[in-house]
Amino acid sequence: MTRLPTPALLILALLLLLGGCASRPVNPPIAHADPNAGYRFVTRPQYATDNENLVILAFSGGGTRAAAFSYGVLEFLRNTEVVGPIGKRSRLLDHVGVITGVSGGSFTALAYGLYGEKLFDDYEQRFLKRDGQGDITFRTLNPAYWPSLWSSGWGRSELAADLYDEILFHGATFGDLNRGTGPFIIASATDISTGARLPFTQATFDVLCSDLNAIRLSRAAAASSAVPVVLTPITLNNYGGTCGYEPPAWIRPFVDASDPPRPAARATRHLREEAEFGDSINRPYLHFVDGGVSDNLGMRSVLDSLEVMEALHLVGQPSPLDQIRRIIVFVVNSLSTPKTAWDKSESPPGTLDILVKASGVPIDHYSYEATELLRDSQSRWQSMRQVRKSSAFAANKDATVATALRTPDATIYAIDVSFAQLTDKAELAYLNELPTSFSITAEAVDRLRAAAGKIIIASPDFQRLLQDVGARIVADPTRVEKAPAIPGGR
Repeated sequence: MTRLPTPALLILALLLLLGGCASRPVNPPIAHADPNAGYRFVTRPQYATDNENLVILAFSGGGTRAAAFSYGVLEFLRNTEVVGPIGKRSRLLDHVGVITGVSGGSFTALAYGLYGEKLFDDYEQRFLKRDGQGDITFRTLNPAYWPSLWSSGWGRSELAADLYDEILFHGATFGDLNRGTGPFIIASATDISTGARLPFTQATFDVLCSDLNAIRLSRAAAASSAVPVVLTPITLNNYGGTCGYEPPAWIRPFVDASDPPRPAARATRHLREEAEFGDSINRPYLHFVDGGVSDNLGMRSVLDSLEVMEALHLVGQPSPLDQIRRIIVFVVNSLSTPKTAWDKSESPPGTLDILVKASGVPIDHYSYEATELLRDSQSRWQSMRQVRKSSAFAANKDATVATALRTPDATIYAIDVSFAQLTDKAELAYLNELPTSFSITAEAVDRLRAAAGKIIIASPDFQRLLQDVGARIVADPTRVEKAPAIPGGR
């Protein structure tokens, strides 16, 4: 006698059938690349007018630790009111023009770009104090999600993207950012094949001949935080070469030159890396992982942009540096350095421990170098300005020398917001032991938020900025309100 399938087997068969139909989201193509449309800095209406100050926030990776620490910076800037030399009061947050974010920092950057002031209402409850890592693990182990996880192209990062969409972004896309009036947000991921950085801007998506406006913010955050091995890559379709994309005309002399002028070397290298995205014949699909693999501070976007602006200024092309007088960069680095007992044992650490350390140490060293490069630019610009003011330069009529010394008049302020700047050794030790995960305690979130403000207010570079602009603080900048606990857990 033939036995009928049990209800459990029928349910499993149905799930497998549905799983075969599951597919990842597909980014749509564009018919024509328009350099004056889409989500890019030059199309932001609030920055089209002359502005003497450019304030940039660079949010590092580091899971919820990074998201909470960068959120604390936003709180500090919102709570800090300054009065200028003519008595005009303003909040520091109102001057922010660009926010870059990778991995954990990309969540705070994207969420602030989307919600603006409303972010301060419930970001802690919706994201920072939620056990996001537990949510992802629960869904991974839940049979209801297995069919999708088993289907081609739909991995754990797509599962994570759907979770982020439900709890934080609610279907929002870059089109929503484009229609907004907030700062320009640059979230970045890493091409797993080449190691190239992919900023989620329409300028980059022009190379892919794809429409960034249709991309969900949750997928960008998932790609930027897709830690290799732990999470799967996010896959994008590549239509490069089908929309008539051409690099900007002004950059051709720099890209075509075998030895480009020094101020453009970094930017042209990035453009060459970007150009490889345009080969859709050999690379119809691109796979992206954690942005921290290529830039754990979010500083490469900052450095590349400054080099482009300096190169334009050097050759006499219109550049934002023609009117900018101050470039203020808050380098928000949530790097933690937990102590290990490895050197006390004859036995070496395990494979997983080595993998984690080997991937993190080079990134952390580059993060330090990126901040120093920013300061080097400031020193070089300052030195060239002093030479231009000298009597020897005034007597020199050589046009070549004059062009070489045509450096910007802007002053760069690199404000280091990192745990290492804390003077409280006990607090430093506590923050250094926080894990890189998407689940930390509510107490840790609150202490990270408070630490950000304390570090900024004590920063010599921040105090120099206030002194140079003739401003003084007229509000309590370190005030951090403790949010109520989340009822009911997950």
